[in-house]
Amino acid sequence: MFASSFWLLIRTHNRARCQAEIPLIAPSEIVEPSLYGAPRQLREGLDMKVVLFCGGAGTRIRDYSESIPKPMIPVGDQPILWHLMNYYSQHGHKDFILCLGYKANIIKEFFLSYRPQAFADCVVSGFNGNVEVLGDAKQDWRVTLIDTGLWRNIGERLWSVRKQVEGEEMFLANYSDGLSDANMNELIVRFRESGKAAAFLAVRPSFSLHMVDFDETGLVQGLRPTQKADMWMNGGFFIMRPRVFDYMREGEELVEEPFRRLIADNQLMAFKHEGFWRPMDTLKDKQMLEDLVEQSVMPWRLDNEPSPAALQRTRGTP
Repeated sequence: MFASSFWLLIRTHNRARCQAEIPLIAPSEIVEPSLYGAPRQLREGLDMKVVLFCGGAGTRIRDYSESIPKPMIPVGDQPILWHLMNYYSQHGHKDFILCLGYKANIIKEFFLSYRPQAFADCVVSGFNGNVEVLGDAKQDWRVTLIDTGLWRNIGERLWSVRKQVEGEEMFLANYSDGLSDANMNELIVRFRESGKAAAFLAVRPSFSLHMVDFDETGLVQGLRPTQKADMWMNGGFFIMRPRVFDYMREGEELVEEPFRRLIADNQLMAFKHEGFWRPMDTLKDKQMLEDLVEQSVMPWRLDNEPSPAALQRTRGTP
């Protein structure tokens, strides 16, 4: 394992990006990687609470978000929020705290009226309500639904639920608009050993642009696609200790002032992830995720083992 400094794009939620210099930790060499770089075996979880930020309106994918909140936009036959919760659940983390905001009632209604048999093979006996689900077991999730306000940033939503994680050794958090095959439990172990206050997944940019190198006269020296540039960005998968709230002030955006304080105090880590990661910021992103589901290539699911050829077709697609 080694550490070095890279320039990192800090991804904020529906806000401009800023830059910071943060230690980036390379993936552990003792874990056998899959094609996407994350272990594929199901591992025992550490039973940590997961805070999911579900209050955004999703203005960049407005065709859907005008009628439903962004986390409820479907990927296949389930909302992306369900896919993300299933990802954490398969790692053993089943206690969720949802920070609601925009169209909170739709998310509440989804969980209050959830019927797993509507999305799975099942056996109906006698048409009297006796239903046996075949295949996937029912999700034994605990879901806390908290309305954190309509026009709040991520830091304000996290601050609103700080009492829910009080007394925990560590907790997880996520923007709720992206999927990955990162081995969360491996990262938790490394984070615990570090003793730091916060960490996040550092990923390659998913967008396709060209970086321009030019001198003071404007003469272009070269062009590099973002995928080949030494650029990393905040992937929205966080691990934190409750003392992170000591670095926060009410009203602040999480990755701005609080992160700067953490950096100044050497308390923020970034874990490099070269494997699968895809946000759902645009209709193009949604279509890519839909295509993966249709091909049964879902790297974020530990119970999904697509063929190497299928994985290779989608790997690195901008």
